[in-house]
Amino acid sequence: MELNQLRAFVEIAKVGQLTRAADRLHLSQPALSGQLKALEEALGISLFERSSTGMALTAGGRSLLGEAEKILAAIRELKQAAQHLQGRPAGRLSLGTVLDPATLRLGDFLARAIENYPLIDIELHQVFSGAALAGVREGTLDASFFFGTVDAREVHAEPLRKLTYRVAVPPDWDLGKRGTDWNAVAAQPWILAPETSSHRELAMDLFAARGLSPVQVIEADSESVILNLIESGVGVSIAREELALASQQEGRIAIWPGAELATTLWFIQAAQRAEDPLLQAVRSVLREVWRKEAVTA
Repeated sequence: MELNQLRAFVEIAKVGQLTRAADRLHLSQPALSGQLKALEEALGISLFERSSTGMALTAGGRSLLGEAEKILAAIRELKQAAQHLQGRPAGRLSLGTVLDPATLRLGDFLARAIENYPLIDIELHQVFSGAALAGVREGTLDASFFFGTVDAREVHAEPLRKLTYRVAVPPDWDLGKRGTDWNAVAAQPWILAPETSSHRELAMDLFAARGLSPVQVIEADSESVILNLIESGVGVSIAREELALASQQEGRIAIWPGAELATTLWFIQAAQRAEDPLLQAVRSVLREVWRKEAVTA
């Protein structure tokens, strides 16, 4: 069974005459008759009753006409979809993620990317910020979300939003008695992300500005773990302001008032790949997702 045979069947059914159908399909009458005969042999039933006045569908023909029309409609839709995809960027991208999906607006980003660029396959890799930067530099990641300091000579960095970090302490810490003495805060165990993270870098900048270093460090590999350890009274750390304020409101931590740390959330890629069509495509999606939060960094 061939598509041209189905087209012959549907067209003859529409006009009810072999001659008119042949004209509409730009075929000779013998050629059209041959296609119809071949289809009837393939299906094993007669599709039309022939008479001097024209061609009338048999009961079997009426039953199969709708199915034939569905097949031809599906073929048209397939061609239209292929035309729609012509010229669109296609390939695979490996993207690094830091922080939680909600902060990065990953759901919205991926939904728009799939809709706008269905030929781009995106792989997500959760990494620490330092590893994200190294991955982009070394080419193991095509691009990544990142927060912290970037060198514009090495990477193309698109600012997404400002991030503020606060010093979070256990809930039973009596700030009224201890006040804002940094030495008292610094003497506590500090819960920090690994050395390849911007989280630790920010915290160490806080110490360096006061000529100190942490006495004891407990390493944790995610924001949620760090926050949980603070809430449990294990030690102190820095936490993103929105997380710290929410936890403070529920009475699970206290916020030490002596410091605020500001940084930027970026989307980064290697500077030499600024014209890469795949990366240009995902950056355009990123701008759609973040357009209401224009950042000047």
